[in-house]
Amino acid sequence: MVIVGIIIELMLGKITLPDSSFNPLYGFLASILITIFVWEGSFRIDQYMNAKFPWEIAPVKRSFIQAIATLVYSAGVIYILLLIYNYFVCKIPDEKSEAIVSSSLIVGILVTFVLVMIQISAHFFQRLKVSLVEIEMHKKDSLQAQLENLRNQINPHFLFNNLSVLSSLVYKDQDKAVDFIDQLSKVYRYVLENKDKELVDLKSELKFIESYCFLLKIRFGENIVFDIKVSEIDSAKFIAPMALQLLIENAIKHNEISEELPLVVKIFVEGNHLVVSNPIQLRKGYVESSKTGLKNIVARYSYFTKEVVVIENDSAEFIVKIPILDMDFN
Repeated sequence: MVIVGIIIELMLGKITLPDSSFNPLYGFLASILITIFVWEGSFRIDQYMNAKFPWEIAPVKRSFIQAIATLVYSAGVIYILLLIYNYFVCKIPDEKSEAIVSSSLIVGILVTFVLVMIQISAHFFQRLKVSLVEIEMHKKDSLQAQLENLRNQINPHFLFNNLSVLSSLVYKDQDKAVDFIDQLSKVYRYVLENKDKELVDLKSELKFIESYCFLLKIRFGENIVFDIKVSEIDSAKFIAPMALQLLIENAIKHNEISEELPLVVKIFVEGNHLVVSNPIQLRKGYVESSKTGLKNIVARYSYFTKEVVVIENDSAEFIVKIPILDMDFN
């Protein structure tokens, strides 16, 4: 405030009284005092505006009202303090009085306008930054909730179906029933171990899928085929946990699986994407899917990478390509 006051006084001195014999100390003190009053008043106006017109609710209205209020206040303060200065401190020559008052008001209002614009801009960008941070936090919370929903894809229906298969196996083939229980426990152990992770290595995911596919093979027999080809190098990369399981489950849910129409699910790597494909052989009475699971995967991957999830449907084959990541996010 002191520096601004000195600068204003130097400007006014050059404009109005370049050859004045007055003691410049009075001018500097008056200018600094006016600057302090204007600055502090502007600060109080800003605080009042924060209470009455928050930036989040009406930013345009807030900017307009604050600018007008601050400029009117500044003009009033400058004029009143100049009168006090003239009568009680240092008499301004009559021939210079109008020029000094006019110049002081113009310079003071211009400086105030610049300061108000800086203040409004600073507040705006500060609020914008806070809003962006809050948006990212909400986005992360939303994605974590979606991740939790995705983990719950291994839901009670899945458990019920497998318990039904297990009950029949107990009577038909006890050795196979033991293997079935072992693989089922591996599936749920994987879910528990990775429930707090956002990414897992592809090798672990494929081991989980191996157990998951074993259960499906027991249920559907030779009517379902899994063709998985992933190299050791690619298996060291990372993937969203249980995204692969969801894509397989979608293929089973929407397509007919029978001796006449066996379902072949292919899983392989293509560039930086893991590809899951299956022929389209829709069930009778098929109802159009809401694609909630696919939207879930797309949203989750948008949080980790700019690589997009690719979904292709040419009426003969349904293909989903999900990014596999090099960086360790664990």
